[in-house]
Amino acid sequence: MRYVMTLFWSFVLCQMGAYVLSSMTGGEYNFKTASVMAVVLSLAVAVLSEAVIPNEPVTKHH
Repeated sequence: MRYVMTLFWSFVLCQMGAYVLSSMTGGEYNFKTASVMAVVLSLAVAVLSEAVIPNEPVTKHH
C-alpha cells in the first residue's frame, strides 16, 4: 500500500510541478513527460527508503 501511495503522491506533485514550471517559463505543459518523471521519482523514493530506513527496531544496549 505504501508503494501505491508513493506513486500517487509523486504523480500529483510531478504534474503540479511540471504545470507550474511550464507556465512560469512560458513553455508547453507535457503530461507524458511529467508522468515519466513521477514514475522515476517514486522508484527513487522506494529504493532510497529501503536503503536508509531499517526494517528492524533499533535496540539500545546499556
